[in-house]
Amino acid sequence: MIPATRLQTLVEAPVRPEGARYVLYWMQQSQRGGFNPALEYAVEQANALGLPVLVAFGLAAFPEANARHYGFMLRGLAEVERALAERGIGFAIRKQPPHALVRELAAEAALVVCDRGYLRIQRAWRARLAEDLGRRLVQVEGDVVVPVEAASGKHEYAARTLRPKVQRLWDDSLHDLPETPVRHAWTAPPVDGAIDLGDVGAVLRDLKIDQEVGEVRRFEPGEAAARRRLARFVEDALGRYEAERGRPEAGVASHMSPYLHFGQISPVEIALAVRRSGQRTGVATYLEELIVRRELAMNHALFEPRYDEYGALPDWARRTLADHAGDERPHFYDRAQFEAGETHDPYWNAAMREMRDTGYMHNHMRMYWGKKILHWSRTPEEAFETTLALNNRWFLDGRDPNSFTNVGWLFGLHDRPWGPQPVFGTVRSMGQNTFRKFDAEAYVAQVAALSAAEAS
Repeated sequence: MIPATRLQTLVEAPVRPEGARYVLYWMQQSQRGGFNPALEYAVEQANALGLPVLVAFGLAAFPEANARHYGFMLRGLAEVERALAERGIGFAIRKQPPHALVRELAAEAALVVCDRGYLRIQRAWRARLAEDLGRRLVQVEGDVVVPVEAASGKHEYAARTLRPKVQRLWDDSLHDLPETPVRHAWTAPPVDGAIDLGDVGAVLRDLKIDQEVGEVRRFEPGEAAARRRLARFVEDALGRYEAERGRPEAGVASHMSPYLHFGQISPVEIALAVRRSGQRTGVATYLEELIVRRELAMNHALFEPRYDEYGALPDWARRTLADHAGDERPHFYDRAQFEAGETHDPYWNAAMREMRDTGYMHNHMRMYWGKKILHWSRTPEEAFETTLALNNRWFLDGRDPNSFTNVGWLFGLHDRPWGPQPVFGTVRSMGQNTFRKFDAEAYVAQVAALSAAEAS
């Protein structure tokens, strides 16, 4: 039984089993076959109605997504299709705006279930589907630990204001989600126009997207790969996480962010694995980042309409950056130079190379990387646009609430004023002292090895 706090009825209409062929689940954010509350809710409803389940995925243009992003997603969805078939659940993916595909398939559905996303485009898809749908539409929130509005009904100022609200509720939200047996298997022929995911490469080449940013080898896509990485992290790195998480070369990052971005693993499943690890250190620190910090980003995306704009920064941050806009900069670079990693700083260039070549960058280096773009750009507004553009193009986990919020944090979002400095004003800065905390040369060598592996 899915908790009521995760359910929201978007369209109030009677369930219509008469003449219906299935219960329809529109998969969009939760791209996984296991530990998926929306899927299990659809199976529960279908079992009660004596119907099979059909899962639909609309493959549409997503702002700034490229071959790197679509390749990771499609290969994960191919795994989902196989897993659903083993359970007796139908799957159809078609090149079509999601709301249009679901509206078409809803004509033969007893009811429609969807998962939840927090970005404008995701909310717009669901709102457009809800218009005159004529079917009951239930949204199931499955990609946070604590449902966002259950924690807070307003935009939170910082982690410190959200933390106690989330911590009061997360014990009640951390439960296993066993698979519900499917009583009525899907036996119908494939849906007309469905894409064959047997050759993802061919599907990818056929998409009208930026093909210059290609797939990476560092991260194997899919739910099974996510679970393997999680198991290695819990066994090998969690005990060192608290002490070494700020050292990019230490190898203690969980690398869950690409999988969370595409919904290929549940944050609840991750939190449970960490809690049950038996480790005496690292657990509280990791859960703070996974739950409080990540769900602060969901809160930001939901309650701040301009979450991806410079204007969404706090007034104090924009004011102090404007006051120092005329300060002398030690260096100037434009977006092309940043993107090529052509600065005077070998450590910054290594971070950019890691991002370009592997789709990832350690969180500590992400902070330094972004702060220096602000330091070396002609205006803070230009720095924001450059940071956001590079973030969205190269990171596997770019273009989601957590990523947009991380960019905002570089410019003062969810932070407080610090001691004034040139260029930054009272926005927090990062300088060469950063490299006293870890072995920067080892990090550069590590990135070189990762890049070589991608090129081999």
